[in-house]
Amino acid sequence: MVQKSLALVTGANGHLGNNLVRLLIKKGVPVRAAVRNIKNTAPFAGLECEVVQADITNMQSLTTALQGIQTFYAVGAAFKLWAKDPKKEIYDVNIEGTRLQIEAAAQAGVKRIVYVSSIAALNYTKLPTKESNGYNPDRRDMYYNSKNDGEKMAFNLAKKHNIELVAVLPSAMIGSESFAPLNVSYNIINLILKKQIPIETNITLNWIDVKDVAEGCYLAATKGRAGERYILANEQCMSIKETTKIAQELLPELNIKLPTAVPKPILFAIAWLMEIVSKITSKAPLLTNKDIAMFSGLQQNFDISKARTELGFDPKNPVQAVKEAIYYLRENENRL
Repeated sequence: MVQKSLALVTGANGHLGNNLVRLLIKKGVPVRAAVRNIKNTAPFAGLECEVVQADITNMQSLTTALQGIQTFYAVGAAFKLWAKDPKKEIYDVNIEGTRLQIEAAAQAGVKRIVYVSSIAALNYTKLPTKESNGYNPDRRDMYYNSKNDGEKMAFNLAKKHNIELVAVLPSAMIGSESFAPLNVSYNIINLILKKQIPIETNITLNWIDVKDVAEGCYLAATKGRAGERYILANEQCMSIKETTKIAQELLPELNIKLPTAVPKPILFAIAWLMEIVSKITSKAPLLTNKDIAMFSGLQQNFDISKARTELGFDPKNPVQAVKEAIYYLRENENRL
């Protein structure tokens, strides 16, 4: 399948959305970029694409944006792990956003959807994790719940409306073009460079270059099988400590220290204090008790053979992805 008809990307000023818009333009695909805030023009400077206003929680704006579209990249979502009211600000937004994006696509006559899910929607009880293991049974996090329930809903609605839908499940995206504020994953690299992660949490991340995820989305649109899900990640995860070592070697002049190990009860106490402050300031804490409980020690290793074989997905290795992300952040530190 060759994609040359007009494509819509929601969340087009976000990290993945904007890099996907850039990739599609390079491939000669005409693009309509949908954003919630039409005044935020910086991500589209110099790009030949149509920019329209659309909110994933507003049916009319989505239906208008989807007119004349055959391939729809449903990227837009609330990507955050903390909120004052996580059900309302994260779960409800993502579930309603998913429902409305699929329903609006059906009304507009869209033929094919690439639905951006997340590795949050995978079952980690058996490693390496793969698509066929099913959905995540851990229900402690509203973002994770929204991606699990949202993906299931997307497949069901697409089947109901006879739309071809392929789900892609990216891991922690870093690197390349980005505009403030940085996403949750990319900001961890930034915090390392700013020496703001002094304590070892034993949390790992599966780093992936956002350009590789954008390429994976395009491959899913052109080669993916309808009704299937594809992990867009690397095989091996990396600890924050290992990531910090890479930063140390690349930028010795910053004198970055490795995070110090502390007993888990102290970690929980620090997280508890940070959460108290966040409730007052409404700013996300660097660490929460849920983060420690859910992610400390969790190995995010994946079997990506399905994406490699069926899509031709071939991501750069995570060490290289981290190095390029560090260089990008250093070069753009005054802007981000």
